[in-house]
Amino acid sequence: MIINERSHTELKTSDFYYDLPESLIAQHPMPERDTSRLMVLDREMGTVEHRIFRDITEYLRPDDVLVINDSKVIPARLFGHAEGREEATLELLLLRQRELDTWETLVKPGKRARIGSRAVFGGGILTGEVVDIVEEGNRIIRFDYDREKYANIYEILHIIGLMPLPPYITEQLKENDRYQTVYAREEGSAAAPTAGLHFTPELLKKIRDMGVAIAPVMLHVGLGTFRPVKADRIEEHVMHTEFFSVSEESARIINERKARGGRLICVGTTSCRTIESVAREDGTIPAMSGDTGIFIYPGYRFKAVDALITNFHLPESTLLMLVSALYDKESIMKAYEVAVREKYRFFSFGDAMFIR
Repeated sequence: MIINERSHTELKTSDFYYDLPESLIAQHPMPERDTSRLMVLDREMGTVEHRIFRDITEYLRPDDVLVINDSKVIPARLFGHAEGREEATLELLLLRQRELDTWETLVKPGKRARIGSRAVFGGGILTGEVVDIVEEGNRIIRFDYDREKYANIYEILHIIGLMPLPPYITEQLKENDRYQTVYAREEGSAAAPTAGLHFTPELLKKIRDMGVAIAPVMLHVGLGTFRPVKADRIEEHVMHTEFFSVSEESARIINERKARGGRLICVGTTSCRTIESVAREDGTIPAMSGDTGIFIYPGYRFKAVDALITNFHLPESTLLMLVSALYDKESIMKAYEVAVREKYRFFSFGDAMFIR
């Protein structure tokens, strides 16, 4: 199932550009997850507050439900070489598992990845063959390894793979688990759902003790989340699909809380896209799994999401367009101007925003 909802707009991609000093791009996480700064935007009052992330509890209510994405980042970045040609190096990013040991990937340089070409990784413990070329030049690669020695490809990735940090992070990550939420469970993401990086086990316990429900959903973050918008008109951009799942238990919790008048607060744009992908017109959430290519931008009518915890996103990105849809473009772009002026930290390891 491919879900992709659109609404008419005259907005251009350039309308979502803002100037960001390179010094504000966070290169490493804060020493303590919940000490990031938090900008609170109140849509009704039109106000902006500056807090610390752990203060999020002051804005939550006992009937609320916090929806988190519990997908786990895999060490999806591999370095290897063409089979029989050690000088022909290449880099691979695993985006999505298609079948057992068959993955959709990004390959650099792509010219070395023709159908039938083979590559070697980790000194030979993993090999791959290009079996197809798909949209945007991505390659489908079938991997092979000693299945008597290794239980699955994930075991090998944890030996030879690297965490797939975004290209704007140029410093080496000292601890891989800092690019992982504390509640990450199911392996499969090629990037972290970064809004969740601010939570600690202690903060989550405090939130539960307040009476707030926490409902996990799953969206394996892939190319659809971070693929740049190249079209001049935003409605011409096509999202790459990503796999999601909403369990019976999470659907029940969300619907019960909504029926009691609680707010559905999504942690991150991936949770938001998952919820809006499955939401019925009356705002109820069914249990469901499948593929979503939903693209949310100004003009979109939200069916279920009431509030959003999110990070600060790249200029002209689909994620910036999504948060602009939840509030409005002018208010979000003004908030970003304030964030730059107040020297907030941006992107994956940066500070957070709560739109309520």
